Amino acid sequence: MSRTPEDSAAVSPAQAAAARLRVPLVSLLAALVAASAVLLGAGSAQAAGYRYWSFWEGNGKNWEYATQGPSLLRPDDGTVQGFRFAVSEDSGDADQPRRAPGFGAICADTPAKDGRKRVALVIDPGTTTDAPDGEKPPALRTACAQVAPDASSAEALAAVAKPLRYDDSAMLCAISGYPRTGCGEQVSGDTGSAKPSEPAKTTGDQDKGEGEESDGGGGPSVGLLVGIGAVLLLGIAAVVQARRRR
Repeated sequence: MSRTPEDSAAVSPAQAAAARLRVPLVSLLAALVAASAVLLGAGSAQAAGYRYWSFWEGNGKNWEYATQGPSLLRPDDGTVQGFRFAVSEDSGDADQPRRAPGFGAICADTPAKDGRKRVALVIDPGTTTDAPDGEKPPALRTACAQVAPDASSAEALAAVAKPLRYDDSAMLCAISGYPRTGCGEQVSGDTGSAKPSEPAKTTGDQDKGEGEESDGGGGPSVGLLVGIGAVLLLGIAAVVQARRRR
């Protein structure tokens, strides 16, 4: 049945304005809910973490994440290299060895010898926080490997820290038998991710102290809350503007 002029006249200007405002308000609320869901989902996602030995090179003052694996890198005489066992996502947040790379101090009692090279090594098994269940990390130690001039970093490590354990992809799994089992296993985050590549990018970030734990709280971050607040403020402003135009 068609509407009569009387039916149209029965709708007041205020009711017509409210009807016009209702549609954009519903769309706005839907957009706010969708945006909040996206932001909350991004904040609750947990990055994958892996437990493994990372490989480092000393530059005289600081540590840099190695760009080649220990089986490929052939260090020069006087080089300082480090190994750190910890849980990290990738090279960007990996923990450095907790001792400065000082060749003179580490190799002070190992005199130079013709036909041999000296490689100073810092071997840091990390903290109990990163240790596998049922294992206790041994103490951090240093060693001065005196090896053939063409020896790789892996050969220098094997000269002072046997037994070493590798997996099928030649990833270093254990130094001096620690840890007893496991190799680059995922310990947090979403399942199905690949093991960390060894090594990757370089980093100059400072390492965490012994026993220090990263902030792994599951609550939303400050940035997430600010983002949600900004979306809500935009929504409120749109509503106010729409009412002023009535």
